[in-house]
Amino acid sequence: MNRIWLFVITVLLAGCDQHVWNDPYPAHDSGANILYSSFEERPKHLDPAQSYSSNETEIISQIYEPPLQYHYLKRPYTLIPQTLSAMPSVTYLNAAGRILPHDAAPDSIAQSVYELHIRPGIHYQPHPAFALDDHGQLRYAHLSANDWRHIHHWQDFRQLGTRELVAADYVYEIKRLASPQVNSPILGLMSEHIAGLQEYADRLSVLAQGLPENAYLDLNRYPLAGAEVVDRYTYRIRLKGKYPQFLYWLAMPFFSPVPSEVDRFYHQPGMTERNFTLDWHPVGTGPYLLSENDPNRQMILTRNPNYHGDNYPVSGEPGDAAAGLLRDAGKPLPFIDQEVFSLEKETIPYWNKFLQGYYDLSGIGSNSFDQAIRVDAQGQPQLTDEMRRKGMGLATAVTASNSYVGFNMLDSVVGGVSERARKLRQAIAIAVDYEEFISIFANGRGIPAQGPIPPGIYGYDDSGADFNPVVYHLVNGKVERRPIGDAKRLLAEAGYPDGRDAKTGAPLVMYLDTPAAGPDAKAGFDWMIKQFAKLNIQLVVRSTDYNRFQDKIRHGSAQMFVWGWNADYPDPENFLFLLYGPNMKVGKNGENVANYQNPQFDALFDKMKYLDNGPERLAIIRQMVDIVRTDSPWLFGYFPKAFGLRQAWMSPTKPNVIANNTLKYRKIDPLLRQQLRKKWNRPVLWPLLALGGLIFALLLPAIWAWRQRERSVAK
Repeated sequence: MNRIWLFVITVLLAGCDQHVWNDPYPAHDSGANILYSSFEERPKHLDPAQSYSSNETEIISQIYEPPLQYHYLKRPYTLIPQTLSAMPSVTYLNAAGRILPHDAAPDSIAQSVYELHIRPGIHYQPHPAFALDDHGQLRYAHLSANDWRHIHHWQDFRQLGTRELVAADYVYEIKRLASPQVNSPILGLMSEHIAGLQEYADRLSVLAQGLPENAYLDLNRYPLAGAEVVDRYTYRIRLKGKYPQFLYWLAMPFFSPVPSEVDRFYHQPGMTERNFTLDWHPVGTGPYLLSENDPNRQMILTRNPNYHGDNYPVSGEPGDAAAGLLRDAGKPLPFIDQEVFSLEKETIPYWNKFLQGYYDLSGIGSNSFDQAIRVDAQGQPQLTDEMRRKGMGLATAVTASNSYVGFNMLDSVVGGVSERARKLRQAIAIAVDYEEFISIFANGRGIPAQGPIPPGIYGYDDSGADFNPVVYHLVNGKVERRPIGDAKRLLAEAGYPDGRDAKTGAPLVMYLDTPAAGPDAKAGFDWMIKQFAKLNIQLVVRSTDYNRFQDKIRHGSAQMFVWGWNADYPDPENFLFLLYGPNMKVGKNGENVANYQNPQFDALFDKMKYLDNGPERLAIIRQMVDIVRTDSPWLFGYFPKAFGLRQAWMSPTKPNVIANNTLKYRKIDPLLRQQLRKKWNRPVLWPLLALGGLIFALLLPAIWAWRQRERSVAK
């Protein structure tokens, strides 16, 4: 009996412990300045020359620093220096090497020369590749068999070092894009622009054939025409012709600095076998370093003690100050000491832990949408009362991506630019109600697309006065979708009155090809069939496996299809090229999946892509958008909207769907988090007490009988 009471007392005393019982993190981290997040699957590449997935760039963008970055607050997305003293200068040369004026005709430009100046005083994170011995030589550059007897884990590299960032590090990384030992996914694209890069890749392939596997290929020994060191802090990149969009690539991890001694360090025999590679142990100058890489449990980013520093923006857009986004203006970055990524494969456990306060930020999935969001009478998303009581904040942002239905412009029914085919496509565009689709299938998370360019991208008109006149019109000063009667009229003018061929009387049957399957997909396709039925058009959905679907797209045998695009960089060229004739899928294997060709559009594209942002370029973009609106090669669909929740202890954040190095701008109040976690996770003790009482009640007869027997024996 005494043991039972001891158990009850222990339980009650445990309730006074300062550490919450269900806290998944160590007790000593309870009040620490740590941001908690998650990942679903192991990042495959942390090497900046190879990484091209969002789950990878989320990590390496905090570690590596390409020369440029995006302004955290400004929209449209604006490039600013990151490690440079100023934006790169550009000089245009003709075929004879003479300097051309900035407004020279694009076809007269043989080379664009970008000159970049690095700020002195930037140093790398502590790393064994920079460690020096007593003689000032690299300590771990020539590891012997005896050295490897003492090195089994990363922590066995006892000595660490650093050095200053120099221009040669950026040039070395550009050379790595061509290395056969790296296999960079952008080699093909960059070979079209960086002078001599393809020839350099061919040369390195020949050299690598004579080397043992994983042997170090010293790129410093082989010059590249398109990338050269000018002095310690200056380097040049030479492009073929004019390519203004190249500046956006200079904000991507592909163009981050990689020192040659780091590359040499990782190519020593014995490194790969122990998983000591740049893919596993990245080396950068950014605000954080990867202090723990256990993809089966956790990945941890820790503040880089050698970080050169940055400051929070002092200006933004109208409304940013009122939203609290400038309260830290001018303060040194980063704010967070660590970010802990925990492996979380399922969305429901993540959501539950977020509600308990164990994750600081969360997206909103379909399973949790109704619990987190309610839509007001004006159709605007608002937090539910439960989320408001917890003090959570909501941030939304339209993504730099689109989702659309494409018409195959090579198809005999829906394709071509004839008046008949054009009016058929326009009629369908009116009938397919994407406002309804967004409401039903996207929980309101999106906006109907008025053309191919999404918000936040130069050329998008966010005044509200711009709309697709084929699908919408003004009614009492308000933009509304055209009535179905307009669509039926266009359909009749196309030769299909009431959905039947005017010549044969046969019903109009159309086909939508898709690799999607399952109950969720079926609901969407049933909805699409009903949209076509408004015009008495019979829509047949042809589901097939992914490989067969891709084969149909490549050969142009699909009539209609669902497609989408995520921007690589925030320039209208990255969306308008999806409709550029020479980029068509059939015969050219480009990204113009609709196989759309319009000579006027193509001529404008050829001019627009070489222009810098300004009135002339904007006017051409508007003209191009008007052309594709009229031709309607797509049902422009919608631009998805990302929803994010932040806990009460997090400062307001502004979603940035292009930049990835945003951890340094985030800020938390660890003490408030600690208080709310305790409040939200108070142990419920009465079931334990009730269980203890029940056990005691069940044991009482046995205890009484035992005591009686003991007494009788004693007598």
